[in-house]
Amino acid sequence: MAGDVTIETERLVLREFRRDDRESVHKYAVDPEVYHYMPWGPNSEDETSAFVERAIASRHRDPRLHFELAITLRETGRLIGGSGIRAAEESFRTADMGYCLRRDAWGKGLATEAAAGLIGFGFEQLRVHRIWATCDTRNVRSARVLEKAGMELEGTMRDDTWLRGQWRSSRLYSIIESESSQGKAPGQAGSGETRDRASSWGAPRKESRP
Repeated sequence: MAGDVTIETERLVLREFRRDDRESVHKYAVDPEVYHYMPWGPNSEDETSAFVERAIASRHRDPRLHFELAITLRETGRLIGGSGIRAAEESFRTADMGYCLRRDAWGKGLATEAAAGLIGFGFEQLRVHRIWATCDTRNVRSARVLEKAGMELEGTMRDDTWLRGQWRSSRLYSIIESESSQGKAPGQAGSGETRDRASSWGAPRKESRP
């Protein structure tokens, strides 16, 4: 799947990043409350610019397996965070997903809405069989978001990530396509769009996204 992607939910539009998003992205990429559990941050301006450029470049790959999308408010168009879903090789039919929101967007159910949109897109457009995500074991809010989005806890990966001078343990969550079709996941997807303090990103790299 190549080309531009838009995922719409009740209150959000997840769209492709643009170069004029850099300033908005950088504001949350340097907020210690936002990147606290993330494998990146605080970003330099060059790191944020490089992320946006990589996200833009990924749109032209065919097959396209990585989708980095800005989270914007449907009503105003304001950028409030970033999200992504990355498919493994096509034959594997698995993908991992993640998201982060500006601090002033927390506590409103928007992270759950974004996660549900990614899940719907993964199953209905990417045709994957399994979607997974991780969160720091201390990040209770993110765990709640993944559970509300229909994902199931598989277990804990002990000391799986070296982060800011200490080992981090992660909770591993997943959902499979049969669970989504049974209505477990709240996301609905159709014709390339999904109708319908949280942060998570599976197998991340510091340079991969803010």
